[in-house]
Amino acid sequence: MGIASRVPAAVYQRTAWPLLARMDPEDAHTLVLRLLWLAQRLPGVVVILDRLFAVRDPRLSVNLFGLDFPNPVGLAAGLDKEARAPRSFAALGFGSVEVGTVTPLGQTGNPRPRIFRMPEHHALINRMGFPNGGAFATRARLLRGGSPLPGGAVLGVNLGKNALTPMEDAARDYLSVLDAFHDLAGYAVVNVSSPNTKGLRDLQERRTLELLLTAVVGRRDKLSSRGPRVPVLVKVAPDLDNAQIAAIVEAVIAVGVDGIIATNTTLSRDGMADPHARETGGLSGEPLRHRSTEIIRLLAAETKHRVPIVGVGGISHPDHALEKLDAGASLIQLYTGFIYGGPTLPAQICKAVLSR
Repeated sequence: MGIASRVPAAVYQRTAWPLLARMDPEDAHTLVLRLLWLAQRLPGVVVILDRLFAVRDPRLSVNLFGLDFPNPVGLAAGLDKEARAPRSFAALGFGSVEVGTVTPLGQTGNPRPRIFRMPEHHALINRMGFPNGGAFATRARLLRGGSPLPGGAVLGVNLGKNALTPMEDAARDYLSVLDAFHDLAGYAVVNVSSPNTKGLRDLQERRTLELLLTAVVGRRDKLSSRGPRVPVLVKVAPDLDNAQIAAIVEAVIAVGVDGIIATNTTLSRDGMADPHARETGGLSGEPLRHRSTEIIRLLAAETKHRVPIVGVGGISHPDHALEKLDAGASLIQLYTGFIYGGPTLPAQICKAVLSR
């Protein structure tokens, strides 16, 4: 076993979290990203972070989509939308870092406030709306950051459409972002499940989704003739019934998509009495845990385990990660659980996997 995390989990809860919790959620997010950006700019700091936080052990490696993931714990899209600190996140022990969602053109997203904490539920509501500087700026930032990522972490890029792009032209946007990143991304994700871009979830309808995925996979195959083959995944919503899930699986298998990420945030507020529950946007965190795991089981059954699944939603403890792996996920991703749990959570999960 390599160097395990040397930082006790309680340190974050006693020091950093009380300070961040007093700040506006988006301001806190921005501050942390700036600190992580600075860390990867200063000589030697990424190495120190790696030694403090990462668990390095070959028994954790996962080969999937033709890629070697150093461990099964990934950073979900949304935390590092513009690829400001992928090296630092990898040094914290993530086996993959998914940046984005990236759109072809820069856009400001929805008006603030647009992130709301519900700490008693270990949950967030966000209605960000894909704010980012656009594909060109994000690509330039990745090129400046250098590669590979620490520990051999895999870079994923989450593809989206601009809010002002008509739905009939959505495929053009996804292809444009794929064009921008095909030579840098380990894998690409077609995001058709965010609830914060008007009409986006309509792209999950069977025929519409198949046409979109056919266009993306076709473009990927053309790009592969002059570069590496980039696996294409699709990210789905938790607010789907069994028939809709079956239809998505049909489209995925028909087109030859490499994998499915389950799930994005939910519009459901079942059993939540928090005042913020009335806010519009996608709910993430522990209230999503059981539904996302149920979707993973359904997808695994529908695909007969022929299509790899990445599990995300409500993971705030190592047992939650193992639950998703047992349900049929090959990899897992963190977002809200990482915000509340802090930088030792990837190491905690890796240790739990090793101890099975």
